[in-house]
Amino acid sequence: MTVETDIADELDRRLIHALQLDARAPFSRIAEVLGVSDQTVARRYRRLRSADLLRVVAVPPTNFYGHGRWMLRLRCVPGAADAIASALARRPDTAWVQLVSGGTEVQCIIRARVPGESEQLLLERLPRHGRVVDIAAYSLLHTFYGSPGRVRLLNALTPEEAAQLGPGPDAVTGADLTHCDADDLRLFNVLARDARTGLADLAAATGWSQSTVRRRMDELRASGALHFYAEFDLTYLGYRAGTRLWASAPPAELAAAGEALASHPEVVFAAATTGPTNLVATVICTDAHDVYRYLTERVAALPAITQVETTPVIQTRKRVGRLLQAALDG
Repeated sequence: MTVETDIADELDRRLIHALQLDARAPFSRIAEVLGVSDQTVARRYRRLRSADLLRVVAVPPTNFYGHGRWMLRLRCVPGAADAIASALARRPDTAWVQLVSGGTEVQCIIRARVPGESEQLLLERLPRHGRVVDIAAYSLLHTFYGSPGRVRLLNALTPEEAAQLGPGPDAVTGADLTHCDADDLRLFNVLARDARTGLADLAAATGWSQSTVRRRMDELRASGALHFYAEFDLTYLGYRAGTRLWASAPPAELAAAGEALASHPEVVFAAATTGPTNLVATVICTDAHDVYRYLTERVAALPAITQVETTPVIQTRKRVGRLLQAALDG
């Protein structure tokens, strides 16, 4: 199924904003806030989801995988990046697999779930292909902001309407979230595919009772170990110029520079890394002129940042949740 237009109308924008604030809110509650019927909300949601424009997922926060998170840059010969991106998107240990820099580079995040897996991921499981020219791996040391389901530029709801649904996800902190156990992974695996899965189906998948599922989800959410996100196609909302920044700041000013970047509403992810640069950020803008304005006004106003490399995002093959249809077809 496809939508009738390539840009979201006002109701779609309001629905997506509502789901950013409370991804598991009943359609009846969202409908009350939006001033439409339950059936209209349900129909809009199903239409967007079937078109792969919107998906609700639930995952541990970006700092949960304490055994290693890496940002990979794979530079490829012309024509090879498409297949390599699709292969990486199919792996369960990857997120945010994207074609960048005119389609000659693939960037992604790779995550280790158990001790020692980082070494395996980097030394044994990376693509060994003659069409990969270079692989660079940067350890993600600290996340300043990482809320993949929340676009702070999107203000489709009034403050009063937004307050009825919640404050939205907060920026990730450095809290230690190691209290989740192996049994929780069954719950995580289902919610990563569809975070609006009903209690009965979650109970069947986990082997728990519905009351246990409800209680455990409430515990995990309250502790910050489980975040619900409304992932959506940025271009559908008019943000057609995604860009990744690789920046440098002196060690003494790294924390302040990272926090400053994280405060920008255009930034959806910001972290400190190893490597020749020590800051990485993902920025969304409406077009190339907007990117220029962001670099010359917002980034230029941060004196601690001494170097900036930009890599435009051409296509996303996988977000936080499951891989996208383009990767399935690749």
